Amino acid sequence: MFSWLEKNPFFFTIAFLLVFSVAGIVEVLPDFTKSARPIEGLKPYSVLETAGKQVYIKEGCYACHSQLIRPFQAEVDRYGAYSLSGEYAYDRPFLWGSKRTGPDLHRVGDSRSTDWHSNHMWNPESVVPGSIMPAYKHLYRKNADFETAYAEAFTQKQVFNVPYDVEGGIKLGNMDEARKAYIQEAAQIVEDMKNAEVKAAFEKGEVQEIVALIAYLNSLGQGRIAK
Repeated sequence: MFSWLEKNPFFFTIAFLLVFSVAGIVEVLPDFTKSARPIEGLKPYSVLETAGKQVYIKEGCYACHSQLIRPFQAEVDRYGAYSLSGEYAYDRPFLWGSKRTGPDLHRVGDSRSTDWHSNHMWNPESVVPGSIMPAYKHLYRKNADFETAYAEAFTQKQVFNVPYDVEGGIKLGNMDEARKAYIQEAAQIVEDMKNAEVKAAFEKGEVQEIVALIAYLNSLGQGRIAK
């Protein structure tokens, strides 16, 4: 058989490609599927963080900011540890972006504080001289959408088996329990902000979009990985 293949280059090539392909699949596929699974300790987004992610999408932040750090020394030096595929397991949709008018944000929660984000979103040039980013003052006056965020988190749990309500993880529970956790998490963000308008709204039981967005930005980074 082998001598016949050697005398027929076309069939020899087909046989070689077939064997090579099978060997490649056996070697590559297991590692590929493993890397696509959630990395150990990865936490899903809380309802407040989910609301913030919805604001991030609505405002088109992904058009100017990527969330994908490539494994190059220059990127790691500037933005932090390079991104791993398993970190995106609970991201639907992915917000990798395709352009960097502004810096990559995948590790922004490791290097920026709530107060920094609050000042930056109100007046970007106050903390980044020469910034071309517009101000987002309207986020300080509009309530975040708790119901839609809860519905998204609940869908993630039911349809995609995202591990809410597991021991040591993010508690979702029913809507009343989720709202209580949402308010408690927002309280910490508001406490770290200096904006009087946001504080006044929170005292009336309102959570502004900027609070949710900052919660989301704070979650981007190594903090999502439970130690």
